[in-house]
Amino acid sequence: MKTIRMTRNRGITLGLLLIAFLILAFLPQVTSGYVITLLIDILKFAILTVAWVVFSGPSGYMSLATAAFYGLGFYIAAVFSGTFPFPVLVIMAGAVAFVVALGVGALTLRLRGVYFAIFTFALVLLVQNVVLEIERVVTETRGRFVDTVSTEGVYYAIFIVFVLTMLTAVLIRRSRYGLALQSIGEYEEAAAHSGINVVRTKVLTFAVSAIFMGMAGAVIATRRTYIDPYIAFNLNTSFLPVLMAMFGGMTNLAGPVIGAALFTYIGEILLTRFPDLYMLIFGVVLILAILFMPNGVLGLAQRVWRKIRGGRRAPA
Repeated sequence: MKTIRMTRNRGITLGLLLIAFLILAFLPQVTSGYVITLLIDILKFAILTVAWVVFSGPSGYMSLATAAFYGLGFYIAAVFSGTFPFPVLVIMAGAVAFVVALGVGALTLRLRGVYFAIFTFALVLLVQNVVLEIERVVTETRGRFVDTVSTEGVYYAIFIVFVLTMLTAVLIRRSRYGLALQSIGEYEEAAAHSGINVVRTKVLTFAVSAIFMGMAGAVIATRRTYIDPYIAFNLNTSFLPVLMAMFGGMTNLAGPVIGAALFTYIGEILLTRFPDLYMLIFGVVLILAILFMPNGVLGLAQRVWRKIRGGRRAPA
């Protein structure tokens, strides 16, 4: 009976996901303008948040390098703008982010705790200043122009990257790498003694998550006509996915998506209606969410649902 119920619930979940993907796929045909622009931002942050959770969620390693890989995607799109087709640029950005993350991971993933977090944060500043210096010395300019793509084209590109991110996240969680990462997060020494290649597992998963950050950066760069290192390597891009994951919950992959959607929408409303108090209100909302929703919005919803079901079953 329990197996039948689990199969039925899984079927319902898959059905709902399919409906959601179909709605997102056909939405540009029935709406435009502000809604599509907002959805692009939501999908962008959903990609960054899910990609961050793929590695940092189970492993417990707090990575703040998101802005570095996202910014590299920006610059790949800018440097090769007009040279290669748009899809090729997106793939190139993912490949470059993967290679850089492999090198960075091999050097830094032997560090733990706050040391790893500090290093990944410093990586963003390092890459930003390296790009600034290259532009100053080589091109003697600051920033680059980017060939723009239509809003609909950007939407479908970011939607495809989002689908790929979700599929990869599900596959990793259900693979031996997902189990290995979970073991590393729970007790790294025991995982190493049980035969898990701890460094290789961490480095590969870290690099795979960076692919989608770079791809998202390349897609979003085409919405701008001009970028510079301060735009591309904005430090907020490193912190927001962490906050969104905490806000939505990390017990499963729906949480980061919900957190990214709510966080982006709430931020848009506050920025539009209360521009002077935006950061103050945003900070208060976030603190309240962390205090009273330790497992995020999804955890709160699950807890309420269990209470409702428990209340319904009590009389029987």
